[in-house]
Amino acid sequence: MSDVNDPCLGCAIVHGEVHPPGGVLARAPGLVLHGVASPSPVPGWVVLTSDQHVRGWYDLEEGASRELGPFAARVMRAQREVLGAEHVYAFAIGDVLRHFHLHLVPRYADTPSHLRGRGAFDAAPAEHLPPQTLEAAARRLAAALAR
Repeated sequence: MSDVNDPCLGCAIVHGEVHPPGGVLARAPGLVLHGVASPSPVPGWVVLTSDQHVRGWYDLEEGASRELGPFAARVMRAQREVLGAEHVYAFAIGDVLRHFHLHLVPRYADTPSHLRGRGAFDAAPAEHLPPQTLEAAARRLAAALAR
């Protein structure tokens, strides 16, 4: 299994060297919003990532920490308004990457119960959506956030 920190996946995404669905969708001081960088069963699953190596929320610089709540709320509202999510989960687990990251995972009316909440992380490969579907949702979200 490859090490996502050697080279650093977070740095590669922040600098545009790795292109998750939609690429970098939006930025705020110290933070970058991008599509989840792994297969996903949920369109519009995005991640707010620190632009520097920090272990957790508690290590964010003051400016990024101040931006995090309002930026996350803005993204979550857009996921509901533009993508039709009924709810959006927020997960900050922090066990793997050297960059703080907050997963913003939409839940839709037709999301199966086993993929709700933390279950989205455990989707079977057959439940993963095609990259084009994830890319289209990310682009719609980016367009909404750019307004």
